Amino acid sequence: MSTLILTILIIISALLHLWAEYNGPPIQIYIFKPLTTSLIIILAALAKPPVNRRYNTALIIGLIFSLGGDVLLMLPFDLFVLGLVSFLIAHLVYIYAFKGARPWRLNWMSALVCLAYGVGIFLVLAPGLGDMTIPVIAYILVIIIMAYTAWEQWQQTHSRWALLAFIGALLFVLADTILAINKFRFPFLAGRALNLSTYFAAQWLISRSISKTEK
Repeated sequence: MSTLILTILIIISALLHLWAEYNGPPIQIYIFKPLTTSLIIILAALAKPPVNRRYNTALIIGLIFSLGGDVLLMLPFDLFVLGLVSFLIAHLVYIYAFKGARPWRLNWMSALVCLAYGVGIFLVLAPGLGDMTIPVIAYILVIIIMAYTAWEQWQQTHSRWALLAFIGALLFVLADTILAINKFRFPFLAGRALNLSTYFAAQWLISRSISKTEK
């Protein structure tokens, strides 16, 4: 199946999911949310030529844990912490992929920008976190490290596929920021649409970074 056909199917599935989030029925959410991520996993698995086996395998594992987080968060039970843990593991796997076998380098300016963003988001969320304070701090720390390692990967390789991964990482941070603000601080009508659209776009871009000739 071609990349174009799979991408069209991903867009259709994502739109059907978004429609169901606002208009129902719930069964449509249960079908199309995991289906969208599953199609993205298939897209990643079929990508050729691969960057390398280590990178490709890690990203697919990260996508699978993201699928687990999708399922846990959509169920009609309070499984938010378990969903958070599943996505946290996905980000740890992404960090492993983005860092690669290269020596760790610390660009202080980039690191400070990521840290400032993380602190800023925490300060916005803090009044509404309650018992979720520690889990959210851990999650913010991991996701900003994920974004930083994606940035460093791009800076070191100057490749198109690494740029896609970096843009995907930024969109993932944006998606989770919207989700957190909508859940813990300021619920707003467009929150789900913005969160899901940026999330699916992030995962699509990360999946496309598996192909080293991706433009």
